[in-house]
Amino acid sequence: MLKRLSLFLIIFLGFTVNTKANFDFNNNCVKAYQAIFDLRINDAKFLIKQEKQVHPNNGITILLDNYVDFFSLLISENLAEYNNLKNLKSSRLSALEKQDRSSPYYLFAQAEINLQWGMLKSRYQDYLSSGLDIRKADNLLKENEAKFPGFLPNKKSSGLVNVILGAIPPNIKGILQSFGFRGDVNQGIKKLDLLSTSLSNSSYSFYKEEVIFFLCYIETELLHNRANYQKIINLTNGFGDDSLLKSYLQGYVAYKNTHNDDAIRYLSKVTSLEKTYINFPRINYLLGSAKLNRNDSDAYVYFAKYLKEYSGINYVKDAYLKLAYYYYLRNDLPRYQTFLRQVKTQGNVFDEKDKQALKEANDNPPNLDLLRARFAFDGGYHSKALNYLKDKTIANFKLPRDQIEFYYRLGRIYDELGRSNDALINYQKTIYAGKSSSYYFAANSALNIGLIYEQKQDKGKAANFYKQAIAMKNHEYESSIENKAKDGLSRLGY
Repeated sequence: MLKRLSLFLIIFLGFTVNTKANFDFNNNCVKAYQAIFDLRINDAKFLIKQEKQVHPNNGITILLDNYVDFFSLLISENLAEYNNLKNLKSSRLSALEKQDRSSPYYLFAQAEINLQWGMLKSRYQDYLSSGLDIRKADNLLKENEAKFPGFLPNKKSSGLVNVILGAIPPNIKGILQSFGFRGDVNQGIKKLDLLSTSLSNSSYSFYKEEVIFFLCYIETELLHNRANYQKIINLTNGFGDDSLLKSYLQGYVAYKNTHNDDAIRYLSKVTSLEKTYINFPRINYLLGSAKLNRNDSDAYVYFAKYLKEYSGINYVKDAYLKLAYYYYLRNDLPRYQTFLRQVKTQGNVFDEKDKQALKEANDNPPNLDLLRARFAFDGGYHSKALNYLKDKTIANFKLPRDQIEFYYRLGRIYDELGRSNDALINYQKTIYAGKSSSYYFAANSALNIGLIYEQKQDKGKAANFYKQAIAMKNHEYESSIENKAKDGLSRLGY
């Protein structure tokens, strides 16, 4: 009888050990996580399924499932998919609450799911719910930090939250801070920078690619410091050579920092990768844009691919406008008109680029020299851009819009060429000619003059022009320019 009881206890206890809820970021889970960050999403799903079969109560699989949805929705930008998947958030959080409370992953995994959905909701224009999710993540991370101060993954996410909350636009920052939304961009970046090196020698080294992923976006979209270009590119070397995300990040960072030839080189690598990765239409949009900047004859191919494969909410109007401009630059007016009509009927106006595309499609056709200078400038080909305009005068442009843009383009080109006095003269002319127009040229000129004087440490003049940029209303990119000007005033202590 005693032997039978002992045998029963051994079997029962063995069973409960194997089925007890737990968090085990084992080798199989690490492989799934790395597959996600390579954008081999189907491979990741297979590995997660395997893990669930072998260890059905491993809470890490719940978190990995959320990573899959996070990247899938971030890439597809498909509103129907988003509405279908967002309800999984609550069920996953409920499942995590039944896991091992003594694990540092218990609160952390819940914070991660809130944080990921907070970022996604912002991308899909669900701003209130986004803010609440990020605030919830922040609270969970702080609680977890108090319990497990040496848990490095926590620092990854708390650093990111600090950046997100610190980057809240100035026009709503005061309101949100009264509800406890506080952050510091520089502190968050510092934490992530330190983590990108300290993770390498820890048992959490597999998180390094995620830290690099967020640093690339933060450095490029928030700091706008082109002097950091090589630093950011060097960071991406932390990814494996066969990572689709690595090639995209390198191309994206190069494009945004006007290293156009580099962008084309990085993004062209993607076409040689095997078809084991998630479909990523945005790569074709970026590659087409970079090739249009360089006036490559095959730029249209990539916009056409993007529009064929993409089913999301952003950059459809902008892609059609760029296709129209591609043919306009080649004097193919019938195709120019065809794609211009598509701008008016296809896509959405969630993003500022699409709003701007629609406005341009409804305006008079652009001046060819200004358009050529614009694309050359966007690609970082500043001397080439100047060549299109240097022999022109205001008399060469009949439309008031083109006269304003002429001064603006010269100002921007001279600014990038380091000829600040020439830039200031043309920015001032832009403001004088365009301060009452609905075009963004005058307001952005005031912003750029503010930046020049800030660099010269002339705080009074810098503040004056930042205030001028804010005072101009009812123009394109108004919110973006105003927020940048307010950030400038904040840096100056105003």
